[in-house]
Amino acid sequence: MSGRFAAGKRALAECDVCGRTCKLNSLKNVIVKGRDTNLKSCRECWDPDHPQLRVGERPVFDPQALRNPRPDSAGYGQSRELVMPVAQVVGTLFIGQVTVTTA
Repeated sequence: MSGRFAAGKRALAECDVCGRTCKLNSLKNVIVKGRDTNLKSCRECWDPDHPQLRVGERPVFDPQALRNPRPDSAGYGQSRELVMPVAQVVGTLFIGQVTVTTA
């Protein structure tokens, strides 16, 4: 049984992106947001469909607020604070000399 179209083993076509001539069988479909654009591109010009172009297609559940928040007040925060005294540290440092001349 024969098909409706020729095999096209040696058929040439132009890339719709760059215009380069190459074999028709080597061209790939350009797909944007999951839809075929009916454009063909060569292997050098072809880019896969990027997942960021599909943002908003699916619902996103990302709650930010808490139902019954209990924020710290001034008294509560100090009572839970762990304070440890630190010995006094003294250090000296010598950087060098800086000369500034203004005209």
